Amino acid sequence: MIIKKRLATGALGLLAALACGLISPPAAMAGEPASDSPKVELVLDVSGSMRARDVDGDTRMAAAKQAFNEVLDATPEEVRLGIRTLGANYPGKDRKAGCQDSERLYPVGQVDRTEAKAAVATLRPTGWTPIGLALRGASKDLSGGEGTRRIVLITDGEDSCGLPDPCDVARELAAQGTHLVVDTLGLTLDPKVREQLSCIAEATGGTYTAIQHRDQLSSRIKQLVRRSADTPVETPTPVRGAAQCAKAPYLGSGLYSDRESFGEHRWYRMRVAPGQELRAAASVAVDRAVDPDYGVLVRAVTPGGRELVRGSEAGSGRTDVISSGLRYPVADVDDDEDGTARTVCVELSQSFSAPASVKRAPGLPVELAVDVVDNDDPPADVAAFGLGRGWVLLGVLTVGGLLVGLLWGRLARWRVTVWRSN
Repeated sequence: MIIKKRLATGALGLLAALACGLISPPAAMAGEPASDSPKVELVLDVSGSMRARDVDGDTRMAAAKQAFNEVLDATPEEVRLGIRTLGANYPGKDRKAGCQDSERLYPVGQVDRTEAKAAVATLRPTGWTPIGLALRGASKDLSGGEGTRRIVLITDGEDSCGLPDPCDVARELAAQGTHLVVDTLGLTLDPKVREQLSCIAEATGGTYTAIQHRDQLSSRIKQLVRRSADTPVETPTPVRGAAQCAKAPYLGSGLYSDRESFGEHRWYRMRVAPGQELRAAASVAVDRAVDPDYGVLVRAVTPGGRELVRGSEAGSGRTDVISSGLRYPVADVDDDEDGTARTVCVELSQSFSAPASVKRAPGLPVELAVDVVDNDDPPADVAAFGLGRGWVLLGVLTVGGLLVGLLWGRLARWRVTVWRSN
């Protein structure tokens, strides 16, 4: 009897578990975000200055709320959206308390439009403007997954707390190599606000936009949200170049990110087999103020130090990024020759400088694209045929000079003969 009761109890438990499994779908089927879903967090300034009534006759806060409602209605299904505020809760004058006022208003995930709009409707212009703190919080909100990650910061003023400095925070986020982009929207034309928001955007490869009208705000946020859904993700692999070729890391084909201090030289190594071609391109981003004259140099050399090929680019004035690259084909070998891959050292150097007031750390963002492909096509560069190897060039010049001399001599004799006969 006891055994029968236990069997019956076990059978009932099994049936209950199966029923629960049939009734409750698996988590992956219940609308959980896929690991590659694009993520966007809207970071809204709710400080006291948002009461200003200068956006099409209405307050900046009212314009932002209407724009958020329109954006929520237009958010693509595949985008995981969240909302964070700064300066929304503390109305007092205590700087320490006001500079900790940033919270997640709506978690990053599939949008429940009714719930999100209800949360936005409760906002009232209140406190301080801790932009740096809010950016760090937004980065944590967006952590995880393999999709694009974007922060859209909407504010009408510069950071009122000082620490952490928003530009420094943006550089920290870029230095983490997580492919996080921060776009900034300024609701004022104040030069100081524009300078700070431009600095934040440039540090992460984002954009800055000055907003003056209600429809412009809504349109720009929608555009940035859609861009996150449309942008394919290729996250660079973090790598650290060495100060000399012998200690440089070996890189395969791919996209890499690094940081390079002002005027620094960094080395990387690749293996290229006969019949293959090395292609390397480097971009140095300018995420802070620099002096007007600068350049970037990419060189391929042998481990012994002999230069193979180089690419360089220089500029003057303001820039966001400067790039250069090179191609180095390795000739195929005969059957009796050594066909093992050879090591090629690639040096990346740049000549950026900056005023003494500009922070040096972290270094400038570097993105390095490397590819090794089969060299099936015959080289189009005449130097590959030996014209730049001394003796071949001398032979061509000698034969060419001899032929030109003979032709000129015959022409001169013919002209003299005609002159005499006339």
